[in-house]
Amino acid sequence: MIWLQFLLCLTSIGYAGYYLSRFGDIIAEKTGMSASWVGLVLLATATSLPELITGISAVTLVDAPNIAAGNALGSTVFNLGFLVILDMLYKRETLYSQAAQGHILSAALGALMIAFAGFSLLLDQAGISPAIGHVGMYTPFFVLIYFVAIRAVHSYEKRTLDAYTEASTERYPHTTLKQAVTGFIAAALAVIVAGTWLPFIAKDIAELMGWGQSFVGTLLVAAVTSAPEIVVTISALRIGALDMAIANLLGSNLFNIIYLAVDDIFYTQGPLLNNIDISHALTAFTAVMMSTLAIIGFIFRPQRPAVLKITWISLCLLLFYILNTWILFQHGQ
Repeated sequence: MIWLQFLLCLTSIGYAGYYLSRFGDIIAEKTGMSASWVGLVLLATATSLPELITGISAVTLVDAPNIAAGNALGSTVFNLGFLVILDMLYKRETLYSQAAQGHILSAALGALMIAFAGFSLLLDQAGISPAIGHVGMYTPFFVLIYFVAIRAVHSYEKRTLDAYTEASTERYPHTTLKQAVTGFIAAALAVIVAGTWLPFIAKDIAELMGWGQSFVGTLLVAAVTSAPEIVVTISALRIGALDMAIANLLGSNLFNIIYLAVDDIFYTQGPLLNNIDISHALTAFTAVMMSTLAIIGFIFRPQRPAVLKITWISLCLLLFYILNTWILFQHGQ
């Protein structure tokens, strides 16, 4: 029954997440926000809502900080690992040879934020954990770095969104703004319910299977909460918007780290990173190495698939993802 509940939760978040992003896109178009900063934030927030709700539920209702941290950091590894699938699905040349150079900036800034999260975790585990009340000192820095990073990638991603909007003007002629707003609210409520329920299921699975909460949060919960990003990414690839697909994955990693700061604020038993397993640092630095590999791919631009229709960059990304999962399974708390 617990696995059926998990499957139901996955289906609910994936299905509702798809409509959340779709109706968010319609609202952006109908209100003229499509090519604006507000429209970009609306769409990015829509696909990242499951991570936010699940993390808050994990630290407030379930008292499972490892699931919250695993969800935030695991989602970064999952998004980077999905570049492998994207590389396999892309039929023209290779993913990296056709991607715009601007993704190097997104990947580098994402790696910076993730590395700072891993650095802060190691400091806390070493007993160097200054705090403001129950909130770690690193949380204000997460917010500061986030706004600097999101402002830096704004101009590039805005151009990407502009091109997408111009190429597909009036994409939703049969849907009114009122219908879109109503659908967006309904989908958001469904995501909130499923995201609140997910940590309870994850904790039960960890106890039932004898798995560590770090492993469950990083692998299972992160995969479920990343479902909307995956749906939007594949949809963008199907219409030929490769750069939008890549930008969605890399941009989501910036949101995942800021949600770690939000979880820290809601976790009232002390600094969040001081109350989680050290194995999460492994996930953080795995994500940094995977981001570095992606940057190498965007610069080197391999031309021909190496193995199983994927490039050697994607093959290395896959190996890092598997290695991180195996180590967490063996040693995660």
